[in-house]
Amino acid sequence: MSRHPEVKWAQRLDKVYVTVQLPDSKNAKVDLTPDGIFTFSANAGAQDHLYELKLELFEKVNVEESKINVGVRGIFCVVHKAQQGWWKRLLNAEGKPPHYVKVDWNKWVDEIEDEGFAGDLDLGGMDFSKFGGMGDDAMGDDFDDSDDEGQEVSKPAKQETNNKEDGASTVGEQDAGKSTSEEVSPST
Repeated sequence: MSRHPEVKWAQRLDKVYVTVQLPDSKNAKVDLTPDGIFTFSANAGAQDHLYELKLELFEKVNVEESKINVGVRGIFCVVHKAQQGWWKRLLNAEGKPPHYVKVDWNKWVDEIEDEGFAGDLDLGGMDFSKFGGMGDDAMGDDFDDSDDEGQEVSKPAKQETNNKEDGASTVGEQDAGKSTSEEVSPST
């Protein structure tokens, strides 16, 4: 019986990033058809389990422009869309996606942000020549580190009414000049 690896995805106006997270995979096979059928199979784990998946993508894709990198920690694919535009979801099927398909918030860019986005993600020199004969082109700069890592957000000071006649101080006075910060991380 085969298992399903975790799949993360993000998109830009002209492409979709698909990451199959399967560390130490062996015999990885990836296929992509112009109709948007993405298939994957590999063996991994101590018992050499078989992992497979078949995804019917939201729309057609450009197979010749699409690329793949099989790495130690997973398989990363840059799937070029046949027509530029934002997809409503990764998969063609409506409803809730399978539990193993998740949004890759580290690579995600909203439509509004993508319009002024100068560079794509920095792929760090990944070799994309292994995509089933789909070309030996180098990807170049196609990834960028997330801008939201390590950002701090200040909490507004609490404001309460001050009754000077009673001599009581308020929360706002006690906290004046002090700011607190918390690290914020995106929720899924």
